Amino acid sequence: MTVTLSDEARQYIGAFEEETEATAVDCLVDDEFDRLVFVVKAGEMPKAIGEGGETVQHLEEEFGRDVELVEDAPTAEGFVANALSPAAVYNVTISEMGEEDETVAYAEVAHEDRGVAIGKEGRNIKAAKELAKRHFDIDDIQLT
Repeated sequence: MTVTLSDEARQYIGAFEEETEATAVDCLVDDEFDRLVFVVKAGEMPKAIGEGGETVQHLEEEFGRDVELVEDAPTAEGFVANALSPAAVYNVTISEMGEEDETVAYAEVAHEDRGVAIGKEGRNIKAAKELAKRHFDIDDIQLT
């Protein structure tokens, strides 16, 4: 699936890649929660985070926004699990249902991590849903 980026997102990705030397495949500009969510190429998270998280901290100072990272994955199931991180996700099942053939990801999350998966004011689950839609055409994510 092709992700279309705004000019603003492309500028953030350019600055991110220059600072981290990691590849960002997407950038969600979330004005509601004043943050940027970068989807980082699989295997490049250590470069993106930096030792002790120093690279992310520097980016937050540079951008004046919170910076969050999601590791890309080759499958929809892996991507949804990564998008809900750091919540412990045991299993993700993708199914199509309803008259409209809506694609829904059912994520089995540890009971004690449901709050982490949802996030304050729903911020984590909202970002996961938007990114899953953009990358795998998933219409909804349900926690089980």
